[in-house]
Amino acid sequence: MNHSRPHSETNGATLRLVAWEITRNCNLSCIHCRASATSGPYEGELNTEACLRLLDQIAEVSSAIVILTGGEPLLRPDIFEVAAYGTSKGLKMVMAPNGTLINPDNARKMAASGIQRISISLDGATREKHDRFRGVEGAFDAALRGIANAKDAGIEFQINTTITQANLPEISEIQDLAVKLGAAAHHIFLLVPTGRGKYIADNAINASEYEDTLNWFYDQRKCTPLQLKATCAPHYYRILRQRARQDGETVTFQSHGLDAVTRGCLGGVGFCFISHTGIVQPCGFLQLDCGNITQTSFADIWKTSEIFLSLRNYDNLKGKCGKCEYRKVCGGCRARAFEATGDYLAEEPLCLYQPVNAKDTL
Repeated sequence: MNHSRPHSETNGATLRLVAWEITRNCNLSCIHCRASATSGPYEGELNTEACLRLLDQIAEVSSAIVILTGGEPLLRPDIFEVAAYGTSKGLKMVMAPNGTLINPDNARKMAASGIQRISISLDGATREKHDRFRGVEGAFDAALRGIANAKDAGIEFQINTTITQANLPEISEIQDLAVKLGAAAHHIFLLVPTGRGKYIADNAINASEYEDTLNWFYDQRKCTPLQLKATCAPHYYRILRQRARQDGETVTFQSHGLDAVTRGCLGGVGFCFISHTGIVQPCGFLQLDCGNITQTSFADIWKTSEIFLSLRNYDNLKGKCGKCEYRKVCGGCRARAFEATGDYLAEEPLCLYQPVNAKDTL
């Protein structure tokens, strides 16, 4: 979720956002799922004591935003205890449920535990499309009921959409639905072929459609009241600057908000992912073991992981990504590069842009 904020670059890696797969257990069976999550239980999940200890360690590094995700986080019986503890430590606690389990009681408990925003995924503008994507009949209606319950409890929510060939023609309808529902934001995700997503890789949009979609998304800035964020789509931060230049604009925090002070791929730079067993990764899609919090402190992993350190040096990028004048604001999707080549520093495979000779950050 996008609660990013401006940060100093003193060490090149101010921790801003942690996505924590607090459980892999799930009541849905989504066709694109990174974790291939299904009904558990899963062995090795952190117990309550370990969860609270991890929050202590994250808070020692920064007052980051912590996304409680899964699987389905509401399937953990201690989820509200964990959320409340994180809130008490000064962390900004948010949650990524699928919406189907948000009854009035759970919504009230979310609010009481300090959950500041939730993200609900809608991957179709209709019941038929969304349910097919989510693998369970009734998921669409249940998600809408969950959204209504969250609103009644005063919890801000955003709509997330993973874009594929199946829903590309109705993205604007999904965005209209997000406005109608009263969402604060719409975040689009470009499919990364990991987990079950590998089996629908042929349903991913191509590089040209990718470019067109991100240009359309840029145009929506002036057409919708929603906060907009493109995720797993680092090219957007190149396109934003190209389009702003065409319009005679300078990209600043005042003109373009948080998009002006963040970058495309944040994996290992301002963001990391923690698995249900405590393995720290650059992101949920880039499945590289950077250390396990059951064996090493989170702070040590964040500050000293060789993988993280290599990702923070943009001169390490290879191919055209390494030559690109937008490398510091885009960086290419490291997970997509890894899935395509086995090298997480290789060039982004879904990028049409041909860099000029300059390597200056724009």
